[in-house]
Amino acid sequence: MYLTGFADEAAAGIDGQIKATKQLGWEYIESRNIDGKNIHDLSDAEFDAAADKLEEAGVKINCFGSAIANWAKPIDEPFDSSLEEARRAIPRMKRLGTKLIRIMSFAVLKDRSPEDQMADERFRRVNILHRMFTDEGLMPVHENCMNYGGMGWEYTLRLLDAVPGLKLVFDTANPGLDTPNSPRQSSWEFYSHVKEHIAYIHIKDMVWDKEGNKAIYTFPGEGDRDVKRILKDLLASGYDGGISIEPHMAVVFHDESVEAKAQARLDNYVEYGRRMEKLLALISA
Repeated sequence: MYLTGFADEAAAGIDGQIKATKQLGWEYIESRNIDGKNIHDLSDAEFDAAADKLEEAGVKINCFGSAIANWAKPIDEPFDSSLEEARRAIPRMKRLGTKLIRIMSFAVLKDRSPEDQMADERFRRVNILHRMFTDEGLMPVHENCMNYGGMGWEYTLRLLDAVPGLKLVFDTANPGLDTPNSPRQSSWEFYSHVKEHIAYIHIKDMVWDKEGNKAIYTFPGEGDRDVKRILKDLLASGYDGGISIEPHMAVVFHDESVEAKAQARLDNYVEYGRRMEKLLALISA
């Protein structure tokens, strides 16, 4: 088992992301954005500069937090952008020695029921993406975010049946969000039905503000997303993969209204990481 996190929540630039990781004494970053661009969208020069800094610092990228097939990619439009992102990601993952890449199953069609979501086309596309990575010895992991698989554990299982060999990254908070065609769900129930397929985990915690109709993100174990219960069960089951923090307390990447000053971002990320360590120590005691 190892700890990692979306260090772009600590800092926009790679220097600050490395600083936060070193401050925690960690070895890994789950790379999503560097200076506002996803790691697969950086220019070659920008990527090379970031890779050189990571190598010099002795910090590794354990997972690409890609935008491939994510909640911004409609299923009823061509999926060229996701194919191009995958093609750019593969050589970059190889350079960095990264094996994992987060993918999704395209945006939910808001004007259609959960049973009318062009499922067969989603399955076809995710199969193509899955093969692109596995043929190169890499592992795509599907996240239960605002996409087909995130509508509920039933849809995740249908996706897994249709894409043999696909593994999951399970996000502890996402079932608690009120999203199109996906009313708030129990994180524990979702986890319980898919846990045998989990290869990686994202830790977020939250409570739902009914009056404000929004999520209020908390430190791990302080919300209502069964983080401690899930982690305890996962570790008792022999899980030895990565545990990635995604605080969302200072920065939310699909909500531009949530922002913080640079030092506050870094401090929140580091504090979140330290609390994550304490929670794991408590579980293991």
